[in-house]
Amino acid sequence: MSDTPFGFGLPPEEPENGDEGKKKDQQSGGGQGPANPFGFGLPGAGGPGADNPLAAMFGSMNPSDLGAAFQQLGQMLSYEGGPVNWDMAKQIARQTVSQGTADGVKDSSVGPAERSAVEEAVRLADLWLDDATSLPSGAGSALAWSRAEWVEATLPVWQELVDPVAERVGAAMGDVLPEEMQAMAGPLIGMMRSMGGAMFGTQIGQAVGVLAGEVVGSTDIGLPLGPSGRAALLPVNVEAFGKDLGVPRDEVRLYLALREAAHQRLFAHVPWLRSHLFGAVEGYARGIKVDTAKLEDVVGQFDPQNPEELQQALQQGMFQPEDTPEQKAALARLETALALVEGWVDAVVHAAAKPRLSSADALRETLRRRRASGGPAEQTFATLIGLELRPRRLRDASRLWASLTDARGVDGRDALWAHPDMLPTASDLDDPDGFVHREQLDFSELDKMLGEAADGAPSERPNLKKDQDGEEKDQEGKGDGAE
Repeated sequence: MSDTPFGFGLPPEEPENGDEGKKKDQQSGGGQGPANPFGFGLPGAGGPGADNPLAAMFGSMNPSDLGAAFQQLGQMLSYEGGPVNWDMAKQIARQTVSQGTADGVKDSSVGPAERSAVEEAVRLADLWLDDATSLPSGAGSALAWSRAEWVEATLPVWQELVDPVAERVGAAMGDVLPEEMQAMAGPLIGMMRSMGGAMFGTQIGQAVGVLAGEVVGSTDIGLPLGPSGRAALLPVNVEAFGKDLGVPRDEVRLYLALREAAHQRLFAHVPWLRSHLFGAVEGYARGIKVDTAKLEDVVGQFDPQNPEELQQALQQGMFQPEDTPEQKAALARLETALALVEGWVDAVVHAAAKPRLSSADALRETLRRRRASGGPAEQTFATLIGLELRPRRLRDASRLWASLTDARGVDGRDALWAHPDMLPTASDLDDPDGFVHREQLDFSELDKMLGEAADGAPSERPNLKKDQDGEEKDQEGKGDGAE
């Protein structure tokens, strides 16, 4: 089993171009997780963009493409938005999707039969989950997406995840020159920021476009990438996922629908969870520092006619996480929270599927290994955000939730989601039995007292004590009737 968790990190055995791809990957520093958070290396398999990010925009550069190429170059240089050119990211992602995946499967519109099958699978999944969790349904509707529709629906969330990291780099681009030189170099800095936004947009668009060819739903990375309350599956990718498993197509679809619907329940009925996870990502991003010496070299040698230089600099570890207590705490908080989410979903789905699907064990293990060995969703998340998680956390969390179910029942287990302070910590994942059997505080008497105080019931005031004669006295020893 790989040592990269949830698959965060690019496995070296998967370059698109065989041995040559491995050599290029080693030279560019790719596949190093946090050391290379923006070394995407995920363009369409063998298609435009493998070595030159501009090729993804400009196509094969035939004479008929030159007009569009120069037009897009002008748009890139004139960009004045945020740290990432998201219009360009969307365009690149759509173009990458249109090229199809490495196995030659092209995207296509979802037909009525596929849409109906997804809706039925999600409906049945929600019925099964009613027995496995106390959280009610969180899917107001079930959607069947094409890959292009997945791109459109998830880009707003990618923007929320990636912008904090890209902002750090964009700000650093304007800070590497002395103040007295910044005014003189204003146009150059503006051009670099435009180019930086375009390069981030290009790389993110390529990554998201490739990811659209692999994901099976809207929650593959344990975060809600799609609109709230909408469970979604991608029929063409569900078909590809189950192709060589030897499991009936309907069972594969239903198991994946169970996972999607379970995620929806959790995020719909634990209102603090989404902000907790995204806040941890943003906190981690704030701790990223830029190698200003390397960036100064880039600024000094930057050639506007050779924009690939900037892209190469972004790929070669220009920024790293700071080794500070705050940064470590943010990373630990995110690791633990994601592990708890995925562990809960794994345990709940298994409880719902095991009595009903003969393939439940096989599908569960397939998905676990997909996470641990480098599933595409986790790889892309690691690339965009620069994080690695430990794979053992998922299994540890799943065991902990299963043990909690045995010890406290479904209601007692799910009640822990009421507040983040009630959840297991990273150390609890190391000692799940200790957490499960830890004595729980009984707040029932306190709740009763607070309720009686709110109702104005002075006859049962808890701060009154009786003296030896049975007369009630307050805390200062005065009789009940004393003033």
